[in-house]
Amino acid sequence: MTSTDDLTDDIPDPASGAGSSPAPLVLVLHGARGDLSRRLVLPALATLQRRGLLPERWALLGTGRNDQTDDEFATLIQEAIKEFGDEDDGGDIDQDAADAADAVVRHSRWAREVTEEDAGNLPELLAELCELVAGDDHAPQDVDVVHYLAVPPTAFIPLTRALDAHDLTDGVRIVYEKPYGTSPESFRELDGVVHEVFDEKQVFRIDHFLGKEAVQNLHVLRFANELFGSIWDRHHVTQVQIDVPETLDVDQRAEFYDETGAALDMLVTHLFQVAAQVAMEPPRALAADDLARVREEVIGCFRPLEADDVVLGQFEGYRDIEGVADDSTTDTFVAARLWIDNERWRGVPFLLRTGKRMAASAQRVSLVLRRDPVEIFGDGVAPGCVSLSLAGDGSIEVTANVKRPGPDLALATGTARLDLGDVETGDTLPAYASLLHDVLVGDRTLFTTPRGLADAWAAFEPLLGPARPEPLPYAPGSWGPAEADALAAPAGWVLGRS
Repeated sequence: MTSTDDLTDDIPDPASGAGSSPAPLVLVLHGARGDLSRRLVLPALATLQRRGLLPERWALLGTGRNDQTDDEFATLIQEAIKEFGDEDDGGDIDQDAADAADAVVRHSRWAREVTEEDAGNLPELLAELCELVAGDDHAPQDVDVVHYLAVPPTAFIPLTRALDAHDLTDGVRIVYEKPYGTSPESFRELDGVVHEVFDEKQVFRIDHFLGKEAVQNLHVLRFANELFGSIWDRHHVTQVQIDVPETLDVDQRAEFYDETGAALDMLVTHLFQVAAQVAMEPPRALAADDLARVREEVIGCFRPLEADDVVLGQFEGYRDIEGVADDSTTDTFVAARLWIDNERWRGVPFLLRTGKRMAASAQRVSLVLRRDPVEIFGDGVAPGCVSLSLAGDGSIEVTANVKRPGPDLALATGTARLDLGDVETGDTLPAYASLLHDVLVGDRTLFTTPRGLADAWAAFEPLLGPARPEPLPYAPGSWGPAEADALAAPAGWVLGRS
């Protein structure tokens, strides 16, 4: 990439509605050779390029600990986008996606990662790119610079200090991946360092579940439909289930996974955040500050988990995986019963479940409704259910009691389903592309905050001490340890019912 022309090739006409981030951009992707960048960030950037959602002038500066040529980085980009592609296309790369990949390559350069002791060539290349993308219409200082930390959590603090040491923090935005700490203490240490260097408005903490189309649809389902909004409380709901089972193994990331496990990887991050989305009070408006405030407030009502409310599991054969210790007690499954101590949800269990090597893969929120057996149909009335799939575009399912066809007045349950992909065609963005776009335009609506994370860690902290249950074995391809079934009694888990 050597000319301004390269930075504007193949960009859709802004008059068509594309390009909602008008300022020139330099995205500094730290850890650009890593698994996260290859699987998610680089494909997301290609998606934004293809949709015309990048500025007219932009550049990508990849960094890593090892020296590498621009051509070698270009090869990595092409391979990553070809392999992982746009998740909406199932990984198949059509001509538009291939053109987008070519454009990302033309906009890319490589620099050695900065450390506190050694700035390497990163500051010079960054300054060069800012001048290049600024063109004749902007000053280099007007360029939006985004540092995306797609690095292991252990590198967050050293890299933050390194950026500060070499004056690379003024006016930039910085993106941190999860986990944002691995304990309350490490969270506070990281948060302290980050706020020594950055203002909170510069910081974006990604939890990609919040970027899912269907998670965002929770707002619309509840607040734009009286049919659902009127039942969204303890008077009508007997339990809420947030269920994210996975059939996937951990073979390719076993070393990382064995240091975290299901509870740290999923419960205190994704599942707590989705629970907050479901449970929050109505915001005054759908503005970022209002949504963050009500999310934080309800997380502050999470009761600390107790041993009786948690079942951990480890699938049989996990310890045989290369990189896993023979005596590992890492959990590959967690089911938890979370209580929210506020007026709306007091007494209603929020049941959270996730695990590896389970019977099915799904991402689902289900509100199991109360039934009143003293009414005219008595015990023949089964619990109704409102269920929202979080996978892909999502779907809404409503299970209700209906008359069974035939001469007798007998009841049965029926389910009506609305696939959100069948709604009037829109431009669905994959979660990472959606959140990356929000970073570029400065929209903080779907990002976590220090207060919410601190309260989430307070609720999770008992699982880090002696109260942590021992993981129970479960067979691969099952629904986890049988002991988890008791958490969902009497209704039982919606997913996995025979």
